[in-house]
Amino acid sequence: MSMTDTIRDKLTEQFSPLHLEVIDESESHHGHGGWREGGETHFRVRIATRNFDGMSRVAQHRAIMAALDEELKVSVHALAIEVVPAP
Repeated sequence: MSMTDTIRDKLTEQFSPLHLEVIDESESHHGHGGWREGGETHFRVRIATRNFDGMSRVAQHRAIMAALDEELKVSVHALAIEVVPAP
């Protein structure tokens, strides 16, 4: 399973998002720190979920980071998080 799929599956299971995009931006970081051949090192997540209602932005980001703790420790070098309003 690709890292994109792993991230998508974990966030879907944890937050039941109404909208979720997992974008592998690794190629645009070619040659930068943390980049490695084959990519899957730099990601952007756009997520909308009711689970974040009433949470601060910091709490939302911490929840996402906690859900992806193992991936961030082992293989994901960078994660950009965009929490968008739930429709």
